Amino acid sequence: MFIGRLRFALRRRRMNVNLSQKCQYAVRAVLELARRYRQGPVPAGEVAASQGIPQRFLEVILNELKPSGLVESRRGAQGGYSLSRDPRSITVGQVIRLIEGPLDPVRTEAGPPGGDLPWGTRALHELWDRAGRAVDSVYDSVTFHDLVDRERSLRRSVADYSI
Repeated sequence: MFIGRLRFALRRRRMNVNLSQKCQYAVRAVLELARRYRQGPVPAGEVAASQGIPQRFLEVILNELKPSGLVESRRGAQGGYSLSRDPRSITVGQVIRLIEGPLDPVRTEAGPPGGDLPWGTRALHELWDRAGRAVDSVYDSVTFHDLVDRERSLRRSVADYSI
């Protein structure tokens, strides 16, 4: 019974722990650039094809990331996009926040000034704050270098089991 009410309350408060498609594309694009770090600019079409991202949408996303100093671009025949910093210094959380803003699992309302909140609200707000800090901690503890290394390790493991 309590879980059902909690789910209803979370839906009403617009719980958003899922990342938008745009944000997922941004993370995947940065991961692809991290995989190709120090190999020169990568054409947007190659990133799009490798990651299954619509190219026009990818270009919009990469241009949004440029002012942050994470991504740079070069024009011309040898042009494309590249990371402007080492993937060891870029966390998943940084990219998510650039695209989505703060990662609040639940947007809480302050309530009426000087008014009393419904019973349980303070405990639930505390819970949601803890959940938000936990999510932030996970995303902020993983760099794109970590993801590249992990993907390579997982791909080796799969290859080791083939006959």
